Amino acid sequence: MNRDTDHFADELADLVSAEDFLDYFEIPFDARIVQVNRLHILQRYHDYLAKQEAGKAPDYAAWRGWLLRAYEDFVGSSAQQEKVFAVFQKAEGSSFQSLSSLTE
Repeated sequence: MNRDTDHFADELADLVSAEDFLDYFEIPFDARIVQVNRLHILQRYHDYLAKQEAGKAPDYAAWRGWLLRAYEDFVGSSAQQEKVFAVFQKAEGSSFQSLSSLTE
């Protein structure tokens, strides 16, 4: 799909949920997977975009590809396995924090 960059950016600004993004980019999805992982999918999508598209104008095909990849990361996996958020990253290592370190 070929989209004008300004129009594309305006349309993106109106998207608010994982379902909105998946529908916009015409990516078929399992609602059960999205329901459980919506924040993780959007964060992974953001992470992919930040790494690959920094400084580039929005491009529908590229952005669709990164969203598809982010969604597919959770099709056969889980939030605990993917460790998108710090809480899951810390759970793997030691997360002990002494009481005295909290008051310093």
